[in-house]
Amino acid sequence: MKLVTFDDGLVGEVRGDKVVELDVPSMREYFERGEVPRATGRELALAHVRLRAPIVPKKFFHTAGNFREHETESKRVDWSHEIAPWIVFFQNVDAIVGPEDPIVYPEHLTEELDYELELAVVIAKSGKWWGPEEAADAIGGYVIFNDITARDIQRREMRSGVFSFCKAIDTFCPLGPWIVTPDELGDPHDLRMELRVNGEVRQASSTKNMSPTIPEILAHYSPLGYSAGDVVSTGTVSGVAGFSEDAASLYLRPGDVIEAEIEGIGVLRNPVVSWQEAHGEPAPARVRW
Repeated sequence: MKLVTFDDGLVGEVRGDKVVELDVPSMREYFERGEVPRATGRELALAHVRLRAPIVPKKFFHTAGNFREHETESKRVDWSHEIAPWIVFFQNVDAIVGPEDPIVYPEHLTEELDYELELAVVIAKSGKWWGPEEAADAIGGYVIFNDITARDIQRREMRSGVFSFCKAIDTFCPLGPWIVTPDELGDPHDLRMELRVNGEVRQASSTKNMSPTIPEILAHYSPLGYSAGDVVSTGTVSGVAGFSEDAASLYLRPGDVIEAEIEGIGVLRNPVVSWQEAHGEPAPARVRW
């Protein structure tokens, strides 16, 4: 199944070019119930609904270091800190936006806005202290995540060995376009991944390049405890702007359009807009980090 949140928060299942509305108040409750809710009987054309972020979790586990190709490219440009395996922190769920929603460029905070294509996992049931087999059974679906990052803020934060602000600013967490359930996706460890900016390919890889398996990642962090509907990201692949030899020419700017694509799921598309365009007023005074 492809599960969507649409219009003013309605939940539905995509069937061909239609959305079948489901009788459940939110996507989180869909997973909390542990059963597929009945259809309301209302069907709408997919082209005529507005897709929202498919889910806003209670906890968003942000993991990194699982694609070692990302570590390799960081060394090429002498990035300030090691990208070690088993990195985890919590994402700000208030930063979540959906497909076609604008990413607002906060020019008073950063001059180095970057993209990171990631596969994210939706947890279907609560629990903790899982082994990989238990974790595999708890996967409710998969969704595309674009981990927008302010690299200049990140370098400053990482002097302490900790970073979060650089990835948690409003609109920095595009998620979508829908949740694809495991039965429809098939093997999640052999999916093509590609991110484009204005049609130009910036990131191209495959989930087969992930070092641990997805159940191993979920099991590793399960001591922190999962709730049904939580989201776990699995880290980005090589090709980010900040780790290129000409990063300045590749950082995002207002007017750019990002398409994050993962085979079997779809395309998550988001434009980048200026603060002025988003808020109708100039950005606040520049913040120096």
